[in-house]
Order: sequence, then C-alpha cells, then structure tokens
Amino acid sequence: MRIVTGNDIRSVCSWPFAVEALRAGHMLAPAELRDSLVENSGRKMLVRTAWIAGLASGVKAVTIYPENPSQQPPRPSVQGQVLLFDEAGGHVVAVLEGVDLTAWKTGGDSALGSSCLSRPDVKTMLMVGAGSMARPLIDAHRSVRPSLDTVMIWNRNIARAEELAKALGADGITAKAVADLDDAVSRADLISSATMSLEPLIKGGALKKGAHVDLVGAYTPTMREADDAVLTRGRFFVDSYATTIGHIGEVMIPMASGVISRDDIQGDMHDLVQGKAGRQSDDEITVFKNGGGAHLDVMIAHAVYGAVDNL
Repeated sequence: MRIVTGNDIRSVCSWPFAVEALRAGHMLAPAELRDSLVENSGRKMLVRTAWIAGLASGVKAVTIYPENPSQQPPRPSVQGQVLLFDEAGGHVVAVLEGVDLTAWKTGGDSALGSSCLSRPDVKTMLMVGAGSMARPLIDAHRSVRPSLDTVMIWNRNIARAEELAKALGADGITAKAVADLDDAVSRADLISSATMSLEPLIKGGALKKGAHVDLVGAYTPTMREADDAVLTRGRFFVDSYATTIGHIGEVMIPMASGVISRDDIQGDMHDLVQGKAGRQSDDEITVFKNGGGAHLDVMIAHAVYGAVDNL
C-alpha cells in the first residue's frame, strides 16, 4: 500500500491530466455508488463509496467544517482521505490525501462539463463565491476554454473577492471583484458558482443567450445556488443521476415543486462524454450540476496512483 501525499498529487496533476482521467472514466459503465452523510451543529461528515467495474473501487471520507477558513490559523473547510482498492484483488493499493484530490476532482468535473457544453468562444467568466474552490475552478475552466480573457468575482464579503482578483492579476489574469451580482450574471458567458448558499443566488432572468452555468456548491437537500428560471430557461444536465436526484436541493427542490421533472434533465456526464447529449445551438443556455461523487474521486485517484507509482 502506498501513501500518496498532497505533494505527490501536485507533482503529477494538471488540469488536462484531471480532465482526461475523468473523460476516460466516463467511457466505462456507470459506477455503483453509496453515500452516508452525518450532521452535527452545522458540521458534516460525508462518506462516499464507488465501484467502477474494470477500473477500481474506493472510499472517500471527509469532514466539512464551514467555519474553518475563518479560524486562526485558517484550516480547510473540507478534510479527509481516499482509500483506493485494487478492482481485481480487493486489496488497498493507496491512501491519498483528500483535500488536494477533491480540488482536482471538483474542478476537473466542472471543466469536463464545460468542455462539452459551453461555447468554445466564451470570453467572460463570473466566479460566484471566493472560497477555497474558487481559484481551482477558475483555472480548470480556463484550461478547457483558453478564450476566457476576463474573470469577474462576486462574494458576499467583497474583500475576499478583491483578494482573489489581486492574486489572479499577479498571475497575469484580468480579474475584478464585482458588487452587483445580477449585472455580472447578465454580462458573463460562463458562470461557475461554489457557495454554501441555502437560497438561490443566480437569477435565470439575468442570463444572456448562449451562457453556460456551472453549479458546484449545493451538496445537501436544502442547498441551492440557482433559481427556478435558471433551470427552465436553460437545458439542464447533471454529472451523475445517482448523486444529484434525491440528494441535492438544486435538483430535489424544483422537482418537488413541479418546476422540472426527471425528463427535463437532458443527460449526465456519460451522455456528454460519449456524444449522446450536448449543446445544440450557440444561443441556448446550458446548465450543469456538479454533484460530485466517489466515482470521480476513484477516477482521479486511479490516474494519480498510476502516475505516482511510475515516478
């Protein structure tokens, strides 16, 4: 068994590496998935398992402490580990550091979705939220859409948005913090949202024609980042039926109210990667729900383990 540290992961990972690992994984049959979520005083423990026939199986166990980034010293809001099992023999081949792997998995999932759904000529990106996933998502989207030349950042605490914009600027990326979310939504070609919001932030009525919306943050039955109009104006896709329907408020709440039905979901990541679904015109709005799931962690972990083991 190999211990794969965050440094090991960073030594072999890049956004093209992560995206292609996920693309290859979605050419296989869908994974068998099971999740368990325990909550205590706003803190959460999430255990996700996945078995991908012909590839590997794995378990991801993480804690989610939303207040950690504001502590002194700051700590990650998400902490945990991934166990990777040999698919043929059933033995543990690696234990991988979970924080770094989660960032590559989450950003890679959204970037792969964007590569299938967003217009190839997108220029302006809006990042909603300036937390720990904001920079990985910006970098991931820019890796598959190099036409992006401007990044707007909105955050409830605008000082954090300004800090991120300054860091992006130092790396040669044109970026600015914005205070008016609706106005920024109306000007963005690509919107990525990663917040802990319980109430919709993105209004469908503000979306421009041809926009792509990447919804990342909502991961519990009570969380939402987009209002009903986002889902009814756009063609709606999910990364996995199994991890979104019946699990995430972004899908559950509008389904329960009758705003959308199962038939309104146009496809999952398997359909997108295999060319069975996708954008149909330049003017249509596309919406992608990044629901996560241990199958994505297993795909990335398997690729990372193979790359690290060959060093």
